[in-house]
Amino acid sequence: MIRFLLGRLGRLVAILVLASMLVFAAVYLAPGSPISVLSGGRSLTPEQVQRLTEQYHLDDPLWTRYWDWLSAVLSGDLGQSLVSREPVSTLVADRAGTTVLLVLYATVLIVVIGLTAGAIAALRGGLTDTAIVMGTGAIAAVPSFVAATGLVSVFALRLAWFPVFGDGAGSGMAGRLWHLTLPAVALALSAMGVSARVTRTSVLHEQDNEFVHIARIRGLPNARILRRHVFRNALIPVTTALGITVAGLIAGSVVVEQAFSLSGLGTLLVQSVQVDDFAVIQAVTLILVTAFVIVNTVADLVHPLLDPRLQKGRSA
Repeated sequence: MIRFLLGRLGRLVAILVLASMLVFAAVYLAPGSPISVLSGGRSLTPEQVQRLTEQYHLDDPLWTRYWDWLSAVLSGDLGQSLVSREPVSTLVADRAGTTVLLVLYATVLIVVIGLTAGAIAALRGGLTDTAIVMGTGAIAAVPSFVAATGLVSVFALRLAWFPVFGDGAGSGMAGRLWHLTLPAVALALSAMGVSARVTRTSVLHEQDNEFVHIARIRGLPNARILRRHVFRNALIPVTTALGITVAGLIAGSVVVEQAFSLSGLGTLLVQSVQVDDFAVIQAVTLILVTAFVIVNTVADLVHPLLDPRLQKGRSA
């Protein structure tokens, strides 16, 4: 097990290092000189050019610059905004809470509603199965921005059950969750449909396995069979799909935050792109990529806990 964990953690570190290289290199791959990219195309005085050159060590070799930047990032120094002149770490810290809470809220909705609906469809069958399959197929095809528009139109404007914009910062946790309900549903809606269908297929597959039929012939309680054999084994592909889905929510939050005017990392990224604030773009992109990789790695590490045979097979 230790060997398995070390292998996965080593792969995580390698992927993150590669991702950091790509994010760092973007400033040099963009059209124009690094100074023009860093300044967003704005006219600079010779003193400002010299300041940027010194700040980003543009006279140093590329690998030296990358190492200095990575060392600063690992110590919490994400640089300075080229527009507001504030530390990027401060801007990120002010926005990260909204994005994290939004993604966690959406994940809970996916797990509670999506997985439950899929399990019910597989176990009940008949009209219940047909209705859930049709419903989840429909919502799985709805993009986040379309879901956001529809939810605002119905539940915020027409019924006035939820606020239209904002994340409710300063109104306590209950107030924040209330403000984030529609954004979380918009973010999770398509993923709930996909997760429900994956769960249904996985549970149906496990129910047809020979050991499940044998357990029923032996007279074991159905609840025990479902808990120890069907659901446990079905969770392996479901966990894989859920890991990819939750990682996708991180990127999808950019669209939802814009639609609901939330002060999250997605909104910060879009605003920074609009004003060519490359230091902020670089930092937020690195954070989102890192979160994506970590979520997928965690999902991969959960598999041996569900079925130790997977760990033995991979380490053999």
